[in-house]
Amino acid sequence: MPPTKDYYRILGVSEKAELPEIKRAYRKLAKKYHPDAHPNDAAAAERFKEVSEAHAVLTDPGKRKQYDLMRKYGAFARTGARREPGPGPGGGRTAAEDFDFTKGFEGFGGLGDLFSSIFGRRRADEAAAIEVAVSVPLRVAVLGGQVAIAIPVSEACPTCGGTGAAPGAKVTICPECHGKGEVVFGQGAFAVRRPCPNCRARGKVASETCPRCGGQGEVAIERRVMVSIPLGVETGHRLRLKGQGQRGGAGTVGDVIVTITVEPDRFLRREGDDLVCTVPINLAQAVLGSRIRVRTVEDKRVVLRIPAGTQPGRKFRIRGHGVAKDGKRGDQLVEIQVQMPDTMTPKQVEQFKKFADEAGLKY
Repeated sequence: MPPTKDYYRILGVSEKAELPEIKRAYRKLAKKYHPDAHPNDAAAAERFKEVSEAHAVLTDPGKRKQYDLMRKYGAFARTGARREPGPGPGGGRTAAEDFDFTKGFEGFGGLGDLFSSIFGRRRADEAAAIEVAVSVPLRVAVLGGQVAIAIPVSEACPTCGGTGAAPGAKVTICPECHGKGEVVFGQGAFAVRRPCPNCRARGKVASETCPRCGGQGEVAIERRVMVSIPLGVETGHRLRLKGQGQRGGAGTVGDVIVTITVEPDRFLRREGDDLVCTVPINLAQAVLGSRIRVRTVEDKRVVLRIPAGTQPGRKFRIRGHGVAKDGKRGDQLVEIQVQMPDTMTPKQVEQFKKFADEAGLKY
């Protein structure tokens, strides 16, 4: 039979009740049926659970909307789906066909699992994608390369071979599904099949569960793979590795979604398609001019000419040493920082004053 819980009836409110009324009704009933007030009372505990479940759904706008849709389209009727008028012997299509019960219940917790399993296709055989985060150095993000990642997956337990049974345990036909590996919920238009929860779709149960996997038939491992990082990726870039994830039923293998974070570099920073660095020079180099060696992202040293009279903050461009994008490559910008001497001897001060006077500099 389909579920017949009516959360509005459980809380004693109408389907048009506003949020404050729902909360007041919940507080009153929760206090009445709280386990602390009824120790060892299974009926009161079940009632408290129903009240809490109803409150969780009806006070969440998204969950309540989905729940109301289910009520509207007859999900709680014992006689199956209602039919809308239409041509043909069947009187048209069922109203429930307008709503996909397999979607929209991710936030319902256990209730969402119940709705999904009863009203929708469980899709237990489909392997879900695994999401993995990886940090890469700026050099790899700019130039591309390969990094190793660890993918958390499950594989058949080596102790029980995936059966979930302890070595030497007696294995019998599952009494719930009678060896079919699936059970049927509902009736009529709502009769759907789902994997048997008692035997985990195996069709058999063991007298003693495997000590290593606890009867799950699977153990968690980490599989290490090398991932190719394309040129010019930025933080937040996502890569999909087809067929590298978890194995599901019917021979399916899920994908792996890799989200990239680019690590800060101590020398270079990215600005669009350019790389920027700050290079300090002394006062003499700025005044008289000089040649300096600058490191690039390829870890090369490029000689850069600093002309006499270079001002602090001036930027010089090293072409073709930036980020590659659309077949082109940005530049590296070198920002000059002039460092002043911390201390000067009396003689140096006098000499500098003489220079300033001759140059007409005010001080």
